[in-house]
Amino acid sequence: MKWSKYVKPYWKYFVLGPLCMIVEVLGEIVMPKLYSQILNVGVETHNVGYIVVTCLLMILTAVLMMGGGVGGAYFGAKAAVNFASDLRRDVFAKVQQFSFANIDKYATGSLVTRLTNDITQLQNFVNMMLRMFLRAPGMLIGALIMAIIMNAELARVLAVTIPILLLTQFLIIRYGFPRFTVMQEKIDKLNSTIQESLTNIRVVKSFVREEREDQKFRKSNGDLKDAAMRALGVVIFMMPVMMLMMNFTSMAVVWFGGKRVIAGDMLVGDFSAFLTYITQILMSLMMLGMLFMNSSRALASSRRVKEVMNEQIDLTDENAARPDARVQRGDIEFRNVSFRYYKNSENKVLNNVSLKIAAGETVGIIGSTGCGKTTLVSMIPRLYDVDEGQVLVDGIDVKDYSLFHLREGVGMVLQKNVLFSGTIADNLRWGDQAATDEQMAEAARSAQADGFIRGFAQGYDTELEQGGVNVSGGQKQRLCIARALLKHPKILILDDSTSAVDTATEASIRRAFRDELSDSTKLIIAQRISSVQEADKIIVMDDGAITGVGTHDELLASNREYQEIYHSQVRETAEPSGDGVPNGREGA
Repeated sequence: MKWSKYVKPYWKYFVLGPLCMIVEVLGEIVMPKLYSQILNVGVETHNVGYIVVTCLLMILTAVLMMGGGVGGAYFGAKAAVNFASDLRRDVFAKVQQFSFANIDKYATGSLVTRLTNDITQLQNFVNMMLRMFLRAPGMLIGALIMAIIMNAELARVLAVTIPILLLTQFLIIRYGFPRFTVMQEKIDKLNSTIQESLTNIRVVKSFVREEREDQKFRKSNGDLKDAAMRALGVVIFMMPVMMLMMNFTSMAVVWFGGKRVIAGDMLVGDFSAFLTYITQILMSLMMLGMLFMNSSRALASSRRVKEVMNEQIDLTDENAARPDARVQRGDIEFRNVSFRYYKNSENKVLNNVSLKIAAGETVGIIGSTGCGKTTLVSMIPRLYDVDEGQVLVDGIDVKDYSLFHLREGVGMVLQKNVLFSGTIADNLRWGDQAATDEQMAEAARSAQADGFIRGFAQGYDTELEQGGVNVSGGQKQRLCIARALLKHPKILILDDSTSAVDTATEASIRRAFRDELSDSTKLIIAQRISSVQEADKIIVMDDGAITGVGTHDELLASNREYQEIYHSQVRETAEPSGDGVPNGREGA
């Protein structure tokens, strides 16, 4: 990652900002000298004309200083804001390229902190640097030269003060950097805690766990407070030390300089200007100290941002042999596929899976929780890459497609249904941005969603809250199915996506799949055998392996795992509930 990428487009602002500050610095160097001339010449000789001319010159200098200060602040802010905006854009784009494996390395709260707080710290540092980068050294050098010219012997006082101040700043940077790193990590933790609590607020309330969440927040908030105090304690220590040295230096200058004025070895105007230059020297050192202190926090933030930008994407299509290929038919083949979520683990989530699915087939996948059903179908659109073996679509290894073309040909309704803030129409058009209102309504009808959508006062323009929390679980599932159908994929994957709808609605959805997606390959992961028993074939999985493939009748006659699932569900349905009604799953 090269920071110059974010500087070059705005190099004019990065140059003009410091140059404007130089104008202000020159004015600050000139002003004490002009003031000393008023005292030494104008007042001493009672020359009113000289005083007026010099005062007018001081006014002109002050106006130029104001122009330089305003210009420096404006160009500095413009450079910093654009720098941060471009950086934030690229970091977000990089996160969008992350595979699931990459995302698993970072907590969501951490990524949010890096995109917001850390980049804001860098923005503030750039702004401060542009305003002080030339101003502080320029004032230090200019005031030091003027002080030496006026009285080199009296300027020796600085030989004691400056080394102490520089040593103080070195210690601040040395001990401040690791503390600011810890503080940013605590902000990560707090953001993750807040996000988790707010996202799952309904679960928290339903289990009456507000107090527990409050305790978690208090702990995270307390940890951040302690870390911030440890980090800012360095800054708290810096300012009093700097002020102490300033006061000691000023007192020393007043003591020795006053003696010279009384002895007649130094003019009052020169003494006044010398004292101003000493103050400017010390102030410039304080500005450098603040710049270095902020640089330690910015360094901690930059390291965290660079971690994201330098993250190696483990799933790309850079080496795709056929990047222009598109999914045409929907044939799927797994050849000896094995996969582990943790590469150093011996436990395989999928173990030597081989399977062929013909284009247009409806395939049910069933098995116990955690047996690898979702992982298996995730290999088709390359949400994960296989560790061993191959996954082929239309006879082409999925690694040889471009990710865009491969995923354009695959529609997925994930196990966790996600809707976004915006209207229902906005969410459905994720499937096809160019879809007409009629096409959108047709997809909704196929998903058995059109009826309840039109029941809302605003219909398809109804606003959904973040995550779709203002619709029921069954409605959310049907909206997600409609979104996938609008895509018209050659391969449609439904991962337990009808678990929250009643059996009659589910049957209607299956009929729509059969009638309107006859040329698409359909993979249906389900817990209920009734959801897949009409499929062309059913795949039974157990512990990461396929234990049976066949129709409902064939598996019921020959496969032990399938028989166990079937008979357990039959018993569950047949057993009466406490009110005399047979048990069964009701849809939302």
